[in-house]
Formats: sequence, structure tokens, C-alpha cells
Amino acid sequence: MEIAIPNLRHLRVFLAVAELKSITRASEHIFLSQPAITQAIAKLEALLGSPLFERHSDGMYPTTAGEVWQKRVGRAIEHIQRATQDIVKDSSPKERAPKNLIALISTTQLRALIAVSEAQNFSIASRNLAVSQSSVHRAARDLERLLGVVLFEKNSLGTSATKAAQTLSKATKLAFSELRQGIYEINALQSKDVSMITVGSMPLARMTILPKSILQFNESHPDVNINVTEGPYADLLHHLRQGDIDIILGALRHPAPADDVVQEELWSPPLSVVARNGHPLMDKDTISAQDLAEYAWVVPAKGTPTRQAFEDIFHDACVALPKRLVESSSQILIRELLIESDRLTLISAHQVEREINIKLLDVINFPLEHTRRPIGLCVRKSWLPTVTQSHFLSLLREISEHFR
Repeated sequence: MEIAIPNLRHLRVFLAVAELKSITRASEHIFLSQPAITQAIAKLEALLGSPLFERHSDGMYPTTAGEVWQKRVGRAIEHIQRATQDIVKDSSPKERAPKNLIALISTTQLRALIAVSEAQNFSIASRNLAVSQSSVHRAARDLERLLGVVLFEKNSLGTSATKAAQTLSKATKLAFSELRQGIYEINALQSKDVSMITVGSMPLARMTILPKSILQFNESHPDVNINVTEGPYADLLHHLRQGDIDIILGALRHPAPADDVVQEELWSPPLSVVARNGHPLMDKDTISAQDLAEYAWVVPAKGTPTRQAFEDIFHDACVALPKRLVESSSQILIRELLIESDRLTLISAHQVEREINIKLLDVINFPLEHTRRPIGLCVRKSWLPTVTQSHFLSLLREISEHFR
């Protein structure tokens, strides 16, 4: 279910009241009438299904839900504030935006910004938002005028997002992610935790700790949805840094792939040369790199840790790389190619444990203890998980202990 992102102006009103403990003082601070502030707070409370303030004779104080919301809204606003300041700093004096810029920006404008930046096309963006194309155009152009910068430029393929648009779009997505986290936390306080955990998963994790963790997690959190996203590591990393994904689970990169993410090792399995059960190499007591080079292989794409380990086998032995390669990371395709031919692959035995147990595949006797590679978690450095997400992380760590 799509989470409704509240009006940005209502969020600023909420923060002012929470910080100043008074509608009257907030009214003077943000130059908005008291009835308008009261109405904004009421709309937020209706959206969240929870009171955000307790009214006392000496002021208004956040409830438990209000404290959660204040923390998340503060973090969300900070993302957008920092991005707008960076954009304004790079603009020329003539184009300099108003000082209190964030007070003028609307959620509608930010949603249009994200949609056009991702679709690279106003027509597609309008369809994705289910609004008219003219509305998207107007929201984007109004935002450009406020910022004093160009956000979108036409090119031969459609519309490209400028650096300013990319900066603000990323910040906005991170801000919206914070707000969703806050909504999840408030729902959990009311014993209706129907939140979503989004995991970007690489092949080894998908075949080992992830399914076991999901099944065990859902026993205690039956209404929490888990979205598992697959894809090349570079794509998963991009979506993690943009706030679309909460966790990447898979082979770690060294050094860390970006300065805004942190990695945590869970376990380090070695790679194995795997083939069909009954492969000719199964009869040999001693197998060399030259023996392996005589067969066709299924290997992952260049740039992946496993592909590098595959090439190192032959480089270290001064043996030419095998020529007949199929490049794929598809577990299903790899399995079928191995079963139906004498091809080999380099993979963790954990990934094909089921096929090995039912005698479809087997491990070739070629020691690769030195190929142990760290498998673990990658998250945003600034990420603040909810209690539910923290439980899931703890379960991943606990279950990974069984694979060490």
C-alpha cells in the first residue's frame, strides 16, 4: 500500500509547535494564523491516526507518537534543507532564491521533481503520478523559479535532470523515506505494524540466510511486508543511497563503494568449482588449473568479486583463460547449463546446496579456501532503522552464525 506523504508546510507547522510548545508562539514564528496552524495539526493527526500533542495549561507537549514524528520530520526537513542550500550556493546572485526557501516548497512540487527525474519524460511522469501533464509541468517550473536554477533540459531522448535536480531529488527521496519510517513507527505504537522492509539481495544471500530470516521473522511479525529487490550490485547500491532500499545483503566491496554507506560482515564462505554430478573431472584425484581450462564455463559479469576469483585461478597458474564462456548471474540458467552439459561454474556451495543434496550437482575437488569472500549488510550511514527493522537485522545476524 502506498504511503501518503504529508504536506511539507504542515510538517513545518508541526515542528514549530513541537519546538515552541505553543500555537501562539508558532504563529508568530512562522507567520501563519493560529486557526491555520490548528487545522494543519488536525490534518496530520488524522493522517497518522494518532494524537501528536497533549494540551496542558502551560503549553503543548508531544505525545509518544509526537516525539517519534518530531524526530523523523526533523531528519526529513534536514535532508531537503541541506540540498536546497547546496543548490542555492551554486546559483548566481541574480538567480539567488529566497532565504526561507523551504517554507515555499510544496510536497506536490517535490513529487513532480522525483517523477520527472526518474522517468526522464514529463508524459511518463504524469502517468506515474496519475495527474495531468500540465500539472507536472507547472509544479516543476514553479520549483525552478523558486530555486532560481534549471532543473530539466530537453535532449534527443526526452528530458534530462540537471545536477541540481539530481541533488534535490535524492534528498527528497531520503526525506520521504524518513517520513515513511515515522509512519511505520507510529503504527507500531498502536499495535498495527504493517510496515515494509525493502531488501536488495545478491544471489548467495537469496539462497541462504534471507529465506530463513524471512520465515522466522514473519512468525513474530506476520503483518510486516518484505520486498526483495534483485539486480546488479551497482543498481542496488544506487537505490540504497536514494532511499528506495533499506538494506543490501550480499558480497561486500572493499573499499566501501561510497562514503555514505557502511558495511557489516556476516560470514565468509569460500567459492567452489561446481559441475553436474558424474562430470568427467569427478574421477580425477588431482585437478589442475589446466584441467579446468579445458572446459566451458558459466561465469558472472566482469567487475564482480566472483568473476575476479575465476580469472585469478588461471592467472595465478599462468594458464590462459577458458574461451567458451557464458556470462550470467541467473541461478536457474546456471543450474540448467551445468546439468545438461560438462560446463563448470564458480559459486559458493551454499547456493546450490539443494541441488547437491539431490545429486544433480557436485563440487569438483579443487581447493579454493583462499577465495573466501565477505558476505554481509550494506546500509546508508545516516539510516536510522525502526524497531521492527532492527529486529530483522538482528535475525539476519543470528541466522548467519549457522553458516560460519
